[in-house]
Amino acid sequence: MAGFGAGPVTSDAWPDDPAQDAILDLATAPLPQYGTGALSDLLPAVVVGQEVPGLSGTPGLDLAPADRVCVFLIDGLGWELLRAHPAEAPFLTSLLGTSRNGTGTPLTAGFPSTTATSLASVGTGLPPGAHGLPGYTVADPATGALMNQLRWHPWTDPHAWQPYPTVFQLAHAAGVHTCQVSAPAFERTPLTQVALSGGTFHGRLSGEERMDLAAAQLGAAGRTLVYTYYSEVDGKGHRFGVDSDDWRGQLAYVDGLAQRLAEQLPPHAALYVTADHGMIDLPFDPESRIDFDEDWELRAGVALLGGEGRARHVYAVPGAAADVLAVWREVLGDRMWVASRDEAVAAGWFGPPGAGVDERVYGRIGDVIAAAHDDVAIVASRTEPNESAMVGLHGSMTPVEQLVPLLEVRT
Repeated sequence: MAGFGAGPVTSDAWPDDPAQDAILDLATAPLPQYGTGALSDLLPAVVVGQEVPGLSGTPGLDLAPADRVCVFLIDGLGWELLRAHPAEAPFLTSLLGTSRNGTGTPLTAGFPSTTATSLASVGTGLPPGAHGLPGYTVADPATGALMNQLRWHPWTDPHAWQPYPTVFQLAHAAGVHTCQVSAPAFERTPLTQVALSGGTFHGRLSGEERMDLAAAQLGAAGRTLVYTYYSEVDGKGHRFGVDSDDWRGQLAYVDGLAQRLAEQLPPHAALYVTADHGMIDLPFDPESRIDFDEDWELRAGVALLGGEGRARHVYAVPGAAADVLAVWREVLGDRMWVASRDEAVAAGWFGPPGAGVDERVYGRIGDVIAAAHDDVAIVASRTEPNESAMVGLHGSMTPVEQLVPLLEVRT
């Protein structure tokens, strides 16, 4: 679908508004670097070096070719978090800024910076506006209900929701030995089907088992692509915060896992360590956590509240979209980037600026999108009690949430 709207909005759009200086200029949002340095560019750059056909466009990353490649994704390990904790992660820290090919530096997640969106971007090599998982929860235009794209609830046909082949499937079809090594529970999930399937899946419970098996799979003859994953850095951050001993302990543990894997790499192999998003801790006070369920002004004209605290999709009742945008911008516009659907699409939140989004994806995006700039979240204490109780949050485009590492080890 062609691009929507008139492009990024600036404060000039409200010349008669006496509060215009307090409204964040949408053009100041630090956009994902789709096509040049985003998570969606990683696997295309890897498999182009393995001579896999079927990928459109030119990869935005210049990675030296390698026949044997492993991608290790650490859920929740943002670039800024890693740089702030060298003592807990000495091995990963040693890889910062070490490569001539742009690795050792950050990539950007897509928008929103959340697990379902990012894993789909990694696995398909596409931005959210194409693969169609543009948030934690989004409206299904066919039913009018919110669909949780991480838990896949309510159930929706996965391949109708995300019809594109994964990079793993393209690599497997091209004769590359392709596999995923992850927790057994993820083998048959719809998210794995649409984002990470292709080749064979190997379920292992412990992190050490995953590292050892991933290294063993790299020893296969010929071209090889291995993906492995660890989730508990994110889990501890949500439960206890990234300023907790629990989180720092997980960072130290996963640093050891990465070193364990790197030390077992066979000759002529490349290991890339990356993540899906960072995280920020927010205090439990009304200024930092604005409760949608208790705020009549923000609820006015809203049919559904989607997304998550730091990146909200807001779905208006018919005919109320303009009014909802005006209210959210008035109430939150000095602390969050608040855009209409068309403004966000045209500005490049869900794909390269001007590229638009797939037609099937357009209605999944909120009538209004609110992305946090300050240390603030829109929680929903009654309708989202579990999410509202999380200490660490993510989803927006701030550097601590959006920037993720791309670290490289070669043998």
